[in-house]
Amino acid sequence: MTGFRRSLRDGVVGVAMLLLALLIIAKLDRDGERDFSGDLVAIDGDTLANGKGRARLEGIDAPELSQTCRHHDGEAWRCGVEARRRLAALLAAPSLHCKGGAFDRYDRLLVHCRTGEVDVNAFMVREGFAVSYGGYPAEEAAARRDGVGIWSGEFDRPEVWRRANSLDAGEMAAADTGDLLFAFLRRLFGIN
Repeated sequence: MTGFRRSLRDGVVGVAMLLLALLIIAKLDRDGERDFSGDLVAIDGDTLANGKGRARLEGIDAPELSQTCRHHDGEAWRCGVEARRRLAALLAAPSLHCKGGAFDRYDRLLVHCRTGEVDVNAFMVREGFAVSYGGYPAEEAAARRDGVGIWSGEFDRPEVWRRANSLDAGEMAAADTGDLLFAFLRRLFGIN
């Protein structure tokens, strides 16, 4: 075997081994994902809970429960409450499936949820009940263009609203703990 052929063979074997290693790493990374399922309740427009813990929809940021927005005509509306209501309706779907692998600084599992063909995270942004927060910029642009949800008037981005009201997401999560019981009871008795 000539030196060129040996080098070519060694190069092909090396590339094949590298590709195999990358496939194994990708598989192990997917195996690190966790299912977040059970009887899920919406704490707010981007946080959900079951009996075992809390999760946050990755890549989005929804208005806080006590946050209000204004329509173009100046009328105030409770956009945080409406965002939670929309998420709760999606969580009620029998085909809902949430998965995630990373945790945020408040120890909430960051998840992507689907119900059938609907990407729940993208839906919340596209319908104007959340803003893009590291994901879904095309959905936010479409919601803004169409003037839906929070884009139907004036609002503070949730992160700005929390800062202006001297609250961070951890304090908001702690303040929402009492709402978890009420959300569970509403779901149990079918009250929206």
